[in-house]
Amino acid sequence: MLPMLGKSVRAGSVVLQQHRQYCTPVVNIFDRNVKRLQRERAAKREDVELYDYIKEEVGYRLADRIFDIKRQFTNAVDLGAGRGYVTNHVLGETVQKLTAVDLSPAMLSQIKGSPGLDFSIREMDEERFQFEDDSLDLVVSSLSMHWINDLPACFRAVNRALKPDGVFIGAMFGGDTLYELRSALQLAEQERKGGLAPHVSPFTQIRDVGMLLNRGGFTMLTIDTDELVIGYPSMYELMFDLQGMAESNAAFNRPLHVGRDTLMAAAAIYKDMYARKEEGVQATFQIIFFVGWKPCASQPQPAERGSGTVSFKDLGKVMTPKEGSGCKK
Repeated sequence: MLPMLGKSVRAGSVVLQQHRQYCTPVVNIFDRNVKRLQRERAAKREDVELYDYIKEEVGYRLADRIFDIKRQFTNAVDLGAGRGYVTNHVLGETVQKLTAVDLSPAMLSQIKGSPGLDFSIREMDEERFQFEDDSLDLVVSSLSMHWINDLPACFRAVNRALKPDGVFIGAMFGGDTLYELRSALQLAEQERKGGLAPHVSPFTQIRDVGMLLNRGGFTMLTIDTDELVIGYPSMYELMFDLQGMAESNAAFNRPLHVGRDTLMAAAAIYKDMYARKEEGVQATFQIIFFVGWKPCASQPQPAERGSGTVSFKDLGKVMTPKEGSGCKK
């Protein structure tokens, strides 16, 4: 990222400040066509519901966060809806109209919605998010944006589509996701072949999410993280479930073949380093939740710098408890 420094130009008594512009080259890491094929293949499995446990849990939590905002949304979009992991839990009394968007038509066709919810489906690549400017008051996305190549551009497109004071609520996998699998494969491959290959795709770090949302034009950010630690009989069941979730690696530089000896060594390392106390092994999924608002004049604004009248050292004197308040011994 190369910053272009702004310059001050004096015109009469007015100083015009040119804002900094950033030239960030876009590097395509993920093959979106491969990801679409993976989702189509997963959606057409007869036992597809068996692999929804993580996405269903996170989708339910996001729908609950929508309910926490005490307003009724007239026009909303579920970005990267999948099989309706958020749409199936949104209440009609909270959202009047919802459009479910996803790369995979087979996934979209399986969305059931919730009673009383007016929803429609629309096939669209999340990287090409296109809605009319200032037409939405809610955009929600659950566990799909970690496959987007140009995340800042996606955030800007969502910001343009939102009305002033519109809200963007999302969840995505964080950088500590599947660190056990990543470590086991790296150690096994280094032992067997003397080098490393990217078997687990890269994830966004939590420290970067706030910066990207700010660059996308959002304000009043709320970011928190949670971890889901799930047990599996062995590394093989974990990899099989990832395939059923359509979460297999889709990076351009992914190795197309892994040797049997490397897999057996990785499974042994995984069991030795990350065994559970009961049985099997554990896998960690870090979930980053965020809320961002499109700026509006009615939103709370920070006070001007230097407008404070009380020093921090005097807060104890100013904020004295009233008589009769507090705990009694």
